[in-house]
Amino acid sequence: MADQKDKTWSADEFTARLRAIGEQSYHDQHPFHRLMNEGRLDATAIQVWVANRFYYQTQIPIKDAAILSNCPEREVRRVWIQRILDHDGGRGDEGGIEKWLRLGEAVGLNREEMLTQSRLLAGVRYAVDAYVNFCRTKPWLEAVASSLTELFAPTLMAHRLSAFEQHYRWVKPNGLDYFRARLTQAPQDSDFSLRLVLERCQSRRSQEGSMAALKFKCDLLWAMLDAIHLACILNKQ
Repeated sequence: MADQKDKTWSADEFTARLRAIGEQSYHDQHPFHRLMNEGRLDATAIQVWVANRFYYQTQIPIKDAAILSNCPEREVRRVWIQRILDHDGGRGDEGGIEKWLRLGEAVGLNREEMLTQSRLLAGVRYAVDAYVNFCRTKPWLEAVASSLTELFAPTLMAHRLSAFEQHYRWVKPNGLDYFRARLTQAPQDSDFSLRLVLERCQSRRSQEGSMAALKFKCDLLWAMLDAIHLACILNKQ
């Protein structure tokens, strides 16, 4: 009889374990996000967050291209490539990077300082680069599993959108278009990723690898906010 620790979890149990990682580790619980949602950040802190998060946005299509380069399955690639278009833009769609640039302008930044990364914190750069490297070097299915943070993104985006509309009315409304778009894009992306992970992880080892990948992604998102929180809040106390 196989050892219990090597037994593959059912789809329901595996899904529950993946979701539990988000409930425990997703960055919506970070002190900086809590301050943001409570309307307790000043304009400078919002600008620092937007400028630094922009670096993450620019690297999303690059990490997705890395996943594509490692994926041997044509049908998966044909779906996954849409993520690159969602951020870089395509016919009839300006893309998420352009929407984030407009968010920067809406909070008082100019495009040049965002594009030249003049306000990028070292801790944020390190965390984001680690994510891209993870997706380049790890098995493609683990890289897919790391993207399952999108399971938790719609709730975060809804709270963020509400917080900006209620507490940060000085931000121009069209700057919030990125958040509105992700309310529908994130569930579509996460549904496909979760289905892939559930179908392809047919051993306890592969399931645990996917869970570790998701935890890694949660940790790096948290680390990004640690750097921003230190720069904007703790260093001013």
